[in-house]
Amino acid sequence: MTGPADNAPVRERRADFVRAAPTVRAEPTARAGARPRRGRPGHDQDAVLTAAVQLFNERGYEATSMGELAERLGITKSSIYHHVSSKQELLRMAVDHALDGLFEAADEVRAQHTPAIERLELLIRRSVLVLADRLEYVTLLLRVRGNTAVEQQALLRRRVFDAIVTDLVKQAQADGALRPDVDAATAARLLFGMVNSLIEWYRPTRGGAEPLADTITAIAFDGLRMR
Repeated sequence: MTGPADNAPVRERRADFVRAAPTVRAEPTARAGARPRRGRPGHDQDAVLTAAVQLFNERGYEATSMGELAERLGITKSSIYHHVSSKQELLRMAVDHALDGLFEAADEVRAQHTPAIERLELLIRRSVLVLADRLEYVTLLLRVRGNTAVEQQALLRRRVFDAIVTDLVKQAQADGALRPDVDAATAARLLFGMVNSLIEWYRPTRGGAEPLADTITAIAFDGLRMR
């Protein structure tokens, strides 16, 4: 190891390089008010994560290497490690982004002082909007199978969310708003089976996903509500 005195010439050379370096100007296409990027210009942590999620969905998490991610981004593999520590960290960040959106929707619903059936409808509707907004992230979440510690944690959080939905179904049944002869857990799974099926065919369109959320909610609850 070298001490502070050994590094002095290096610091002087670095200082000379900084003074001699030309000023780097922002590219003309940069958006006004855009967040400053960290690390290599043009590749912040968000850009790395976005590219990783796309590759994980295309090739599978296990089959995707950090080298392939670097090639997709057009940077060296070592540059990726300025932003994340590992491929597993990228997976954790991705599935957490999807799950955090769902739990934010659940928190919003639990804050409502309305009948359970209305809160359940709102949760389904908000979940559709979360899926549409974070489509690639939710797609990845629904494909994890528990092969790693990160995936197991994601599945655990999914079960917690499923329990929230099941509890709302039970409350709505107790209120007389939903059929009592339908198993609550099965109803919850079927409701979210409808929502989750969107990853197979939904593509973002102009105007947003509000009409889609309205349609799914209407189909789901017109078929479940007591007549």
